[in-house]
Order: sequence, then C-alpha cells, then structure tokens
Amino acid sequence: MFVILINLGSSGSLGTDWTEKIMTNSSSTARVDTLLSAMTLQEKIGQMTLITAKIAVTGPRVPGDYMAALRESRIGAINALFGAAQTHEVQRIAVEETRLGIPLLFTLDVIHGHRTVFPIPLAEAATFDPDLWERTARASALEATADGVNFSYAPMIDVSRDPRWGRIAEGPGEDPWLATIYAVAKIRGIQGDGIEKPENMAATAKHLAGYGAPQAGRDYHSVDISDRTFLEVYMPPFKAAIEAGVASIMPGFHDLAGIPMTSHKAVLNDLVRDEWGFDGMMISDYNAITELLAHGTAGDIAEAAAAALKAGVDIDLMGDAYARGLPEALERGLVDETDIDRAVSRILQLKEALGLFDDPYGRGNHEFLPPMQINAHKNLAREAGKRSIVLLTNHREILPITAPPASIAVIGPLGDNRHEMLGPWSIVGDGDEMVSILEGIEAAFSSSEIEHAAGGVINDATDGDLAAAIEVASRADLVILCLGEEAVMSGEAASRAELDLPGRQAQLARTVLDLGKPTIAVLSSGRQLCCPWLFERADAVLATWFLGNEAGHAIADVLTGKHNPSGRLPVSWPIDVGQIPLHYQPRPTGRHPNPQERYSSKYLDLPVEPLFPFGHGLSYTQFALSNLSVTPVEFGPGDMVTIEVDVENIGQTFGEETILVFAHDPVASVARPVLELKAMAKAHLDAGQKARIRMTLKADELAFLDQDLKPVLEPGALHIEVGTKADRLSLLSTEVRVKPSVNV
Repeated sequence: MFVILINLGSSGSLGTDWTEKIMTNSSSTARVDTLLSAMTLQEKIGQMTLITAKIAVTGPRVPGDYMAALRESRIGAINALFGAAQTHEVQRIAVEETRLGIPLLFTLDVIHGHRTVFPIPLAEAATFDPDLWERTARASALEATADGVNFSYAPMIDVSRDPRWGRIAEGPGEDPWLATIYAVAKIRGIQGDGIEKPENMAATAKHLAGYGAPQAGRDYHSVDISDRTFLEVYMPPFKAAIEAGVASIMPGFHDLAGIPMTSHKAVLNDLVRDEWGFDGMMISDYNAITELLAHGTAGDIAEAAAAALKAGVDIDLMGDAYARGLPEALERGLVDETDIDRAVSRILQLKEALGLFDDPYGRGNHEFLPPMQINAHKNLAREAGKRSIVLLTNHREILPITAPPASIAVIGPLGDNRHEMLGPWSIVGDGDEMVSILEGIEAAFSSSEIEHAAGGVINDATDGDLAAAIEVASRADLVILCLGEEAVMSGEAASRAELDLPGRQAQLARTVLDLGKPTIAVLSSGRQLCCPWLFERADAVLATWFLGNEAGHAIADVLTGKHNPSGRLPVSWPIDVGQIPLHYQPRPTGRHPNPQERYSSKYLDLPVEPLFPFGHGLSYTQFALSNLSVTPVEFGPGDMVTIEVDVENIGQTFGEETILVFAHDPVASVARPVLELKAMAKAHLDAGQKARIRMTLKADELAFLDQDLKPVLEPGALHIEVGTKADRLSLLSTEVRVKPSVNV
C-alpha cells in the first residue's frame, strides 16, 4: 500500500477525498501524479533543493535553520548525513511534520568504501576484474545503507588521460571500453537486484562528460575537445551506465567548448534523455547551478536556474539556486511550471522506486552490520588491495622476499602513516583503523629486526630528518622506501603541475640509493608519478596507490610472495609531464615518430612512448601466448566473433594474467586509433599449466563513428591483436575481414 503520513497541524488539511485518493492508488505513476497535483510551488522547489549536513566532532548533524526549512517543505534531500539514529530522526520530521510527508533522499559520496575503505578507483581499475569491482561496491552499499544512506554519488566514470588532474584517482583510467565495464559493475554492486530493497541504494554516474580532460590538467578548467573525441572517448561509459539502469546522472562542473555542462541542453536533454532514453534523475554538482554566473553564461540567479532546469537538471546540490531563482524565472517567463513539474516528477519517481514512501526507515533499521560481515569486508579490502598493486620494475628479481633478512629499514614519510592510506574522498572511513605499511611489514617479517625512520613529512623535511633516516637505512640489510603523495594531493581541487615526489623525498631516496643497499620503493599515490631515475636505480618499484583499510597487509602479501602481483596499469605511465596528455590510443599521423627523421612527430628531448604502457605489470612468474585464432574470419553486423589464444605459465609459481584484445582498422574513412581495447579475460595458471582462453564480442562492437558521427561497420580488413599490454611489438596479430554492409 502507498501511504503518505500527513501532519494536519498549522499547515492545514488536504481533505478526506484527496487523502483517500493517495491511499488507494495502485499505479506508481498515478500516485506521483496525484501527489504532484497537490503540491504548492514552494513544496515543488523544496523537492528540487538539496542541502549538506554539517560535520561536527560527534559526527554529521543538521543545523537548526535547515530543520526549520525542512518543516516548511523547502528541502527534499540532505547530503552527508549518515548514521541510523540521525537519518531516522530527520526522516521522521520529513514524513510526520510536513504537510505532505514526502520522505528525504540521504545522499553521500561512497566512492571507494564506506566504513570499510577499499583501494581508490584508479587502483581497483588495475585489477581488470569486474567481479571484484562489483563485490567492493556491494560491500560499500551494505555499509552505507545500514547507516541510513539511500543515494550514492558513485560511480565516478570519467575517462582521464592527464595525471596532472587530481580526480584521475577517482576513476577507472584512460580507456573508454574499460570504463564502460567498470561503470556497469559498480552500478550492479550499488543498486543490487533492485533499489527498492533496503540494502541497495541509487547510483549516480558522474561527471557527464569530458570532465577528465580539463585544459592544462587543472580541475574545473574549460574542456575543449572535438565532438568525435567527446562521443568516442568520454561518453561511452555514461551510455553503458544508462543501459545498466543507473538511477541518476550528475553533470560535471566544467564547460564544454564554452557551454557549461550544467546547462548543456544539447547533451543532457537532447542526447542523453531524448536520444539515449534516460528517464532517471539528474542532480547538479556542488553549487554548479549558481556557478553558471561565474561561467558568464547567466546574468543572474533566475537565468542560471532556468538554464539548468531547461537542460534537464532536477536537483540543485547546495547552491540554493532553484529556491532563489525559479520563482523569479517563472515570473519572467524563463520557465513555466510544467518544467518544474517534470523535474519534481522524476524526483518523486526515484523516491518511489527506492521504496521510501512505503518504508521511509528501511535503510538504517539496525545499528550496523554484524562483526562477521565487517570482517568479511576487511578481508575483501585486503584482496582488493593486493590485487591492485602493480609491480612496475623488479631488477635482478629481488622480489619476492622469500628469505626474511636479518634487518629491514622502513624509510620514508608514508611508512608509518595510517591516515594517508585512506586516500582521497573517504568520507566515513577512520584513519586510525587503516593498517600502515610499517604494521604490515612488521606482521609479515616478525623474525627480522625492523627499524623505521620517516625522513620528514611528505611535503617537507629538515636536514636532521634526512640524516636520521640515512643512518637507519645504513644499518639495514634491506631498505623499503615508502614514498609518494599526501591523500589530499589527489582528488578534487588537487591538480599538480609537477608530478615528481613532493617535498624532499627525492633527496631522501637518492641518498638512500647511494648507500648501495638492496632497496625496494613503494609508491603511494593517486596518480602516476614522474621519477624515471627511481625506476632505474631502485631494485624494485611497486605502484601501491592508496589501498584503504588493509594497505599494509596487502603490500606485505606482495613483498613476501604470499600474493603474486597481478595488477596491470589502467593508464599509461609517462616519463615526464611534457608527454601529457598521454594514452595508448593515438591516431596514426602522416609523419610517424621516427628518431632518425627530423620532420616526424617526435620530441627532441624525450621518447614519445610512455615509461610503462597501458596494461604493464610484472609477475613472479612468466606467461607465453600463442596460437591466436579469430572465428569467423569474415563477419558482418549482428555476428558474434570468437577470439581464442593459448596461455601458458612458463614460470615457477602460480600466477594470474590479464589477456587484452585490441582492434585496429588500418584503412577507414576516418583515421582510427592504433589500438582500441575490445575485450579481456583472465588466466589463473599453476607453473607449467596451459589453457585455451576464449573471448567473444559482437561484431557491432567493432563499429566506429563515420564522418557524420554515425556508427558504421565498414567493410575491409581489420586487425585483431592480443596480448597483455598496449605494446604492438609484443602483441599477437591476425587479420579478419568485415563484409560489405549498411550502417549499424
């Protein structure tokens, strides 16, 4: 039964007939329509207004002025309020002390965990494992909904090819195909088998789109890319999210060639809603509607509110723009009430879909998850952590450490630093509960004498700090250098023009390396760091990113060989910032890079290739690929294509390998990238074991946008290339043919 709790106090009665009509409606759409017909303008705009709770020492709270606005039906959603007691009390006011009793959305950034913190998304992307992505999202949803949250600002599915941009840490990397798989897996994990169930919540695909390509890598800066790049690189994850049933979409802060995405009607409404059929809710980013004034595309708040509403944005996040601007916009004829009704209807439909009218207290109806469940989530965090680590170099095969040395020096500001393991955008996680790298090493090497010296803080150090660390390192048989960034150096508003080690860490590392001790470098960061000298000089380098709760244990698992490293780079790793933006999908040029040819597309002072390509990652074993076959060798639209390859573990230990399938169209009406990822698979093999790996894809997935930006599968030769990384010299290749056909 559909029930709305109505307070008939000073707000007045709606009348018996109307109340009975609401109580007996069986159609969800009819219920929303009936409710909408009874709402005042203030109540409608209230549903379109989202405010943010204040974080106090004791946790989040809603200030008194917000509570007064809530009782007046001027708030429809609250961000960053969590905890069963808090959300239930505020929800009680919404459903029992307002005229219509419409329940609230409780929204939160649940980006890479909730109470249990998982690796940052860029790190998780390195696992190339959709099942793992879904499982960590599912665990996060269980924890967040137990805390009363019903709406997540995740997944963040911005493709990014510029590590200067801090928010690269929050997304799946540089490849649009991988980002689409990531998007679908995360949405499945967050929304589960139906958002009406109390253990599931609404997911938000953000930030539509191109936000990951700001000029100069500077957050919030303008984005100016071609329509082709926008549609082929940055939009596919969002289309996949829509097809996966995502409940909500958030446009980015940025402008696209001069049009702020918050008011980009051609993209948000005409393409996403009308052409792609998205009928869910759109929510602005924080204060983004008001910021249309700063963009220079709105003269006042009424114009800003009207532009966002006309584009299809339903909820204003913390800008108060709709509350201040829409009444005047109505008076001036910039919008009409049907525009408002359309937005409010989508909001109410989402609340209905979440089951909030039937059971407004369904999320957070118990204090928290049982200890067994929390322990399972921590075990999952350890699994995700160790599988996210990428072994970048391993000179002389110093790793794994199978015989514990007599003494180990853990050197560097990230060594004994629990809080930095949280990484950026961990709202609820407790830094004191993270396992530091030092703690993980101490647990794994209990028979070794272990000393630690920070050598200063991440961004600074005195000569005394450095000298003390060098002294500790000089006494050890093995040095583990723990270097990298502060967590706040990645994420939103955390762009960096230089990507080397911050502070005096480079001086610390170089001096330690001068000692000639066996040295392993562990890099904690939210992006690729440009320090090629470290990769040359250290005996091994691990990209450990920010791994969350079980960081120290996960790193120790890889150092000892308890886990054979299986992480692979979801981004190209540059030598220097001068190569950025850098990715594995450039289009062929008329003058290919040639170091011997002056007039070719090259640098005078750097290679054009990355230091490590997309897909790079070493293992403690070796794999060999052979016998590539593709069937059928000729196909057309609607056909299924099967790719098979033999994978053999030719090393001495069990390992996991990621097999990547790339396509390249050598002659097309539009120049195609030299490689495009189209499929992937995993091989888990014991030493000496061999397996035939089979992957399938639809022929239509090999289509591209023609000169009119329409999808086409052009006839002719096509190269299918298979391997473990985006290095054409290492790939197996075969030629297939596409039959003459019409547009897809």
